[in-house]
Amino acid sequence: MTRNLSILLALLAVAICAAAPAEAAKRFTIRGAGFGHGVGMSQYGALGYAEHGWTYKQILGHYYTDTAIGVLKAPRTVRVLIQSTRGAASFRGASAAAGRKLSPAKTYSVRGRAGGQVQLVTRRGKPIVTAPAPLRVTGPGPITVLGASGFLRNDGSYRGALEFRPGSLGGVNVINALDVDDYVRGVIPLEVSATWPAEALKAQAVAARTYALTTNKDGDGFDHYANTSSQVYGGVAAEQATSNAAAAATKGQLVTYQGEPVATYFFSTSGGRTEDVEKSGLGTEPLPWLRSVEDKYDSVSPRHRWGPIRLSMASAGAKLRGLYRGRFRGVKVLTRGTSPRIVAASVVGTAGRSRVNGPTLRARLGLFDSWAFFTSISTGKAPPPLPAKTPAPVVARVPDIAGLSGRVFPARAGAAVKVQRRLAGRWVTVGTAQTRRGGRYHAGVPAAGLYRIVFRGDAGPGVRAG
Repeated sequence: MTRNLSILLALLAVAICAAAPAEAAKRFTIRGAGFGHGVGMSQYGALGYAEHGWTYKQILGHYYTDTAIGVLKAPRTVRVLIQSTRGAASFRGASAAAGRKLSPAKTYSVRGRAGGQVQLVTRRGKPIVTAPAPLRVTGPGPITVLGASGFLRNDGSYRGALEFRPGSLGGVNVINALDVDDYVRGVIPLEVSATWPAEALKAQAVAARTYALTTNKDGDGFDHYANTSSQVYGGVAAEQATSNAAAAATKGQLVTYQGEPVATYFFSTSGGRTEDVEKSGLGTEPLPWLRSVEDKYDSVSPRHRWGPIRLSMASAGAKLRGLYRGRFRGVKVLTRGTSPRIVAASVVGTAGRSRVNGPTLRARLGLFDSWAFFTSISTGKAPPPLPAKTPAPVVARVPDIAGLSGRVFPARAGAAVKVQRRLAGRWVTVGTAQTRRGGRYHAGVPAAGLYRIVFRGDAGPGVRAG
């Protein structure tokens, strides 16, 4: 009786060790594809199509479903916030402001005043005129905005006019008001490379022009930012001969759906397929021209596939803090879009989980795209597995001297994991095991050494066993 009890207790101890290895090493791995929100035109995909002989109209028609090319009937002005200062904003190259003549060779400044007014002063601070905002400044050519301390520093020369409005912190907002075709010249080479084929540059020109006129950031006196919050704009300093030629060749052209200009979202890299807008986080309602399409030439992008990104569970958990309770266990994807981009997922902890969308995961984890796959692997030392009750066929093999035990998340019961051993400087598969409920596994190892578990190409941390 005592002997049987001792055996039972020993077996129970083995089972406990197999279920919960002490101080298991843990790793969180992320693999993915694409770069950006995934909706509309992939810029690298457009490059690939252009390199395969497609025209810009064919490229735009592919990414924006059932659209056509229309043309502006009259000039249109866009307003872009190019600088926000904490003090005065300075410029030169202007010839007129608020009905006063200025010298293009001289430098002037504008500072904010109470009651929504701004004041134009000389370089030495002598007041010229105080007027209600906006104070509009024009010149015979591009006007140069000089450097100033502020959270949107952007020095350079700009076509069109400058408009000055009081900003936050007692400063001034500098807004560039210019014709949309001039604006596009300062956008194209900052959104794509000016060395790309002409048809890709033309596609970018039309998409940028249409986006500028169909979206609005509803700022205080401006339509767009000069950064990725809208589309990147650098004024005259950004312009290149090739991209200017693309803007000129498509002057006034817009993407239209049923005769009306429509929002032309674009982004860097699709990973091979774009996404439906309502599944992306950019909107909740389907839009017929922003449908998921195959993107077969996007592989020219360096971000077509990316990863693996390997993090410790502690590091990943810190990035996702507040989205789970207890200890961080991993991320389980619940719903994917027409492309594999994440629509909904659970961030799982030992004491509770939260439902999040793909853009939230992308932002929290600093990913290129929400087209992502997550694997959590924990591995710890454990006794070797118990012998099978039914004798196996006689096969010459070394009996297991130790074991590995842990969890793969997310994984269904019965999923296969590989056991790899470090030999002669490389990892060699020496066995397999199957997961049980909750992704737990227990695998034997035949000799002392450094081992790891591999699940669907993702490797867990190395653990010494034996």
